Amino acid sequence: MSQTKSLLIDKSFAFAIHIVKAYKILTEEKREFVMSKQILRSGTSVGANIREAKNAESTNDFIHKLGIAQKECDETLYWLELLKETEYLNGEEFLKLSDEANQILKMIRSTILTIKQKNLKSHNS
Repeated sequence: MSQTKSLLIDKSFAFAIHIVKAYKILTEEKREFVMSKQILRSGTSVGANIREAKNAESTNDFIHKLGIAQKECDETLYWLELLKETEYLNGEEFLKLSDEANQILKMIRSTILTIKQKNLKSHNS
């Protein structure tokens, strides 16, 4: 497994842990149950789909799984923004989580692009 894939798996798992902790605070301390459930679902799904991609049956399946992770990561950013704007997350909490999500999103996009380019080159050879 390449260094980037391993780093992506590790980062997305750490992010999921941070999302679970944020969920606990949102539900237990802030008594917010709807948006917190959404961010828990999408934020933990990122790493699950990245992990699933590791066992992809083909290159297209790998790209598809990472594409789902990309969508879930972007959705998580939406919920983070909404939670910040509705004052359930403060600026510091928002920045920490959104920075992590944006780093993961960039890594996913870069991986997808690299795989697609390699795939294209191998078909043109």
